[in-house]
Amino acid sequence: MSTLRSPATDGNDLGPNARGDHRLSMTAVVVDRYGSPDVLRVETLTPPIVADDAALVQVRAATLCKGDVHLLTGRPHALRLAGYGLRRPAHRVPGQSLAGWVRAVGRNVTGLRVGQEVFGLVHGGAFAEFAVVPADHLVPMPANRRAEQAAALPSSGLTALQALRNAGQLQSGQRALINGASGGVGTLAVQIAKALGAEVTAVCSGRNVATITALGADRVVDYQQEDVARCGLSHDVILDLVGNRPPSDWLPLMTRDGVFVSGSAGPGGDWVGPLVWMARVAAVGALSRRRMTPFLMRPNRPDLLTLGSLLERGQVLPVIDRRFSLAQTADAYRRLMEGHAQGTSVITMPSDAA
Repeated sequence: MSTLRSPATDGNDLGPNARGDHRLSMTAVVVDRYGSPDVLRVETLTPPIVADDAALVQVRAATLCKGDVHLLTGRPHALRLAGYGLRRPAHRVPGQSLAGWVRAVGRNVTGLRVGQEVFGLVHGGAFAEFAVVPADHLVPMPANRRAEQAAALPSSGLTALQALRNAGQLQSGQRALINGASGGVGTLAVQIAKALGAEVTAVCSGRNVATITALGADRVVDYQQEDVARCGLSHDVILDLVGNRPPSDWLPLMTRDGVFVSGSAGPGGDWVGPLVWMARVAAVGALSRRRMTPFLMRPNRPDLLTLGSLLERGQVLPVIDRRFSLAQTADAYRRLMEGHAQGTSVITMPSDAA
């Protein structure tokens, strides 16, 4: 358990340009090898040292997404070759999306202040009481929203926003189809598409229909009862977050100038599966002369600010599946991997449990 309290009560314990204080401790989830959630454990560590262009954040809430599962299991293996750790995870403390208080800033940081509530994205380290986050990956948290809502935005929200607005070039008055609408990215994609002025068709299982309808989807297709290919509508943007059917199956559901955006790795195995899937998407696009593209999210501060504004205005409100303590992080992973999570799973910190 951390020895620090809220910045609102005890000020800047670490100093505005602190490099870390080895007298302090924090609770963190750690992983030393790839594997199932069983390889995760909770330890007491020294808080990380603040880099010159970063801030030390006292984490109030962190969220779990599918990307965290890939980084835990090391699958697909292409991730390991892409710099995420060949034999073991590159980051001993997992977790990417968080919200909390700024406790200290590096000497080159000017846009953040100690005690400020922020949310953002880090390449590992969010599942701990303290995390060092690049300053350009942090933005102010809306004062009228909870930390767990803000923490749900960075990874999943950036993916949904960039896939629809950038890759899909979704415009007001167009039709969008979201395949996999009930997950962390999907629930945000439905709302972001509506905020962009689109008419939305959402595909999910029957148990999630009521939730997705409440998010504003114009029509919801229960894939257990209905084949979306028979919905009889053409869409300007199709965002596939599942990869559960061949890319060519989506062609009849696209307008002539429509865009198919693949946000999933698709089937094909742990080694070359993602590359095969990307090649299939590109090949179908070339043969059909349609715009079909794989998609990868790129973190940036302007888009985080956009998400914060959408959250503040209530145009995007993350769906929280369940809340887990830091000690229950492995259970959160299992729930997500078993396909039971509806929306986003939140990891709450001991210092924010009350």
